[in-house]
Amino acid sequence: MTRPLATKTVVDAVTDDLRGRVLSGSLTSETAVTELEIATSYSVARPTAKAAIEKLVGENLLVRGTHKSARVAELGPESVRDIYLARAYLESEILRRLAATHTVPEEAVRANADILALAGAGDLALVEPDMRFHTALVDAVGNERIARMYRSLVSEVRLCMTRVQALHLLDSAAIHAEHELILVQLAAGDAEGAAATLDGHLAAARERLAEALGT
Repeated sequence: MTRPLATKTVVDAVTDDLRGRVLSGSLTSETAVTELEIATSYSVARPTAKAAIEKLVGENLLVRGTHKSARVAELGPESVRDIYLARAYLESEILRRLAATHTVPEEAVRANADILALAGAGDLALVEPDMRFHTALVDAVGNERIARMYRSLVSEVRLCMTRVQALHLLDSAAIHAEHELILVQLAAGDAEGAAATLDGHLAAARERLAEALGT
């Protein structure tokens, strides 16, 4: 079956759709992702399929050994802890910087309001505004290199967040409340308080997901 593509470059369109399939769980590590299959599924040339696969390998969503087909990366407990710790190191320092100037990003406020509004819409619906909340904090620092560093983690972070929500490990009320506390602490200039709240917020998701994947 040919899959429809959005209006954008063909490589980006194929990559975006493949990424969505990985993050939604419809494409799993049990299925080989080959250039021929992608080219056939999307009615594109094999070089286009290869480029899309390589982009997702670069995002660590797909893995490929020598002379082997690509497959969806499997998340294990240690991978989850590594990804979340990388986030915590970067985001904690960002919150300290924002608190020093009492900066409360408007986009983060809107994203957190969206989380509350989506209560009852299904756990996976929370992933996008949750990711938007954290990205807004990073962007508010106004440093392009820091933003690029964070976005190098984004696909793996989204994969973790999707797994957390798919396993019903956190609820919207808890997420919203912890985000709201971070925003209050930023407004008050409480750098260490905001960093500590963030560390606890990420640690809860990290350890629950690591435990679930370790069983």
